[in-house]
Amino acid sequence: MNDLIQNLQQGLQVKLQEINAHEASALKKAERSLQSVLATLEQLKLFIISYRFKSAAEEIHFFKEIKPQFVCKQIYYLRLINIQLNQPTGSYKTIKKYLHHQLNTLSYYFINNRSFYHYYRTGSEYLDNQYFLRGKPEMLLTLNAFFFAIDDRFSTSHDYKVAKILANDMLLGYLNNELARLEKPVTVHPKAGQASRSGLKWTASKTDLTELIYALFAVGCINNSNIDIKKIAGVFESIFNIELGDYYRTYLEIRLRKTNRTKLLDALKQKLVNKMDEDDER
Repeated sequence: MNDLIQNLQQGLQVKLQEINAHEASALKKAERSLQSVLATLEQLKLFIISYRFKSAAEEIHFFKEIKPQFVCKQIYYLRLINIQLNQPTGSYKTIKKYLHHQLNTLSYYFINNRSFYHYYRTGSEYLDNQYFLRGKPEMLLTLNAFFFAIDDRFSTSHDYKVAKILANDMLLGYLNNELARLEKPVTVHPKAGQASRSGLKWTASKTDLTELIYALFAVGCINNSNIDIKKIAGVFESIFNIELGDYYRTYLEIRLRKTNRTKLLDALKQKLVNKMDEDDER
């Protein structure tokens, strides 16, 4: 099972990165991304329906940790499409009010699900047998009508709620990024334009560059981190003549990695050590 899930995760990540890199329209980008997520989810569902979990612990792990990583993207892109389709084309104040309303909607979900939110965020496990195993009829009284519309072979009572929490994290990043874009334009140092004209090009993925930017910010390499990360991202975009898009969402996806969260940084360290060793041998 682990190999299949890893292949699905990696395959989906590659597809989403390709869409982000080549699709100019934000709406088309979200629509194509949703299609890729749905296709991947269908493959996962077909596998799980015929799969026999080795233990209750394995089943809990799947519905609590693995499935929500896929479903959260479905929820995110569906909501993103809705937000973009309904966003007004008006004044700065009108758009700002609309985005703040969307943020408030996320807050309402937290308030209405505070108990489970606290359970999940604190890493609690004492109710996992009820929340993340299939076929728990004693839980039916606590569920809303949505539960009865889903396939109980591929769902538990609370795996969707975990996915919703993760999706809301991603939406929070998107909305804050959009508000920041409204508040102040990126100011790029004049020399950054000179670097761009020199022909420098970022040849790794946008996700890798986002990881590097957040690492530099976390360490305090630029202005001791007394700077908006948007400005740092803007400089890198200008230097390498690249558009990172929603880098905050990309950062959230990096955080959601279960293994090798600092993939680029780990590779940089190893490559540098190898080069030093090779140079020492000369």
